[in-house]
Amino acid sequence: MRCLTSCVSFGCLLALAFVLVGCGNTLNPLCGSARPAPVIQSLSPSSMAFSDVQQGATLTVNGSQFVSSTEAVINSTTLSGTVVSAQQLTVQLSTDVISAPGSVSVMVETPAGNSGDLGCASGGKSSVLTLQVN
Repeated sequence: MRCLTSCVSFGCLLALAFVLVGCGNTLNPLCGSARPAPVIQSLSPSSMAFSDVQQGATLTVNGSQFVSSTEAVINSTTLSGTVVSAQQLTVQLSTDVISAPGSVSVMVETPAGNSGDLGCASGGKSSVLTLQVN
């Protein structure tokens, strides 16, 4: 009887582990290394002159859930920036990524962490905001 109780308890724990693995990061104790997907809220400045881009203007991206590996994506080109805090990232703009005046797409991306295949969501892309370059 004692063996049966131990086997049932182990089986219950094993089943619970499989349930937790598939339930997202908040319930999964194995997701400690997972990185959150970044959220983008605003750009500063929200518009600028093309001459500023030519001079290497700095763009500040405000949002949340930025980590040290978060990068800016400007017109589909990934740029390493400086993560100032979990709410702010700065990036230098140049004519290499903005070649002319117009609407410029800006988002941030955090690469996946080392959570492996444990059912953990890790990293991701933010929504896109538009920087107007005149």
